[in-house]
Amino acid sequence: MAKITFSGSRLLRAAQRFEEGLLDKVSDIIYETARIIQTQAKALAPADDGSLRDSIEMKMLGKFNAVVSVGVHYAVYVEHGTGIYAENGNGRRTPWTYFSTKLGRYVTTEGMRAQPFWGPAVDAGREYFEREMRRLGL
Repeated sequence: MAKITFSGSRLLRAAQRFEEGLLDKVSDIIYETARIIQTQAKALAPADDGSLRDSIEMKMLGKFNAVVSVGVHYAVYVEHGTGIYAENGNGRRTPWTYFSTKLGRYVTTEGMRAQPFWGPAVDAGREYFEREMRRLGL
């Protein structure tokens, strides 16, 4: 029986270069995934005065951690709807009245239909991430 041994500094350097190259590719995939989520969310977000779209930001926290965030408090209501239109029946069942500073008058409403922008963007990012990681064999 033959014995084969792999060792030496050249082999170690080659393995380290391979690992570094792979880690760089993974970091690039993470960055692109976050950028896809941000871009899709901005494209799908309804634009009244642009505040929702402008509040969608992406930042990298190191090489392997990215955060995509939505900065306006009402984003959850846009995503899931309100009142009688709220998803899963979680909304108010009776009409309500509020003063609209935009219209300069009181408005009565039963709610707002959901306008999903975040969920579809995350789904697009997930598909990209999984496809690219499979290409790397991970």
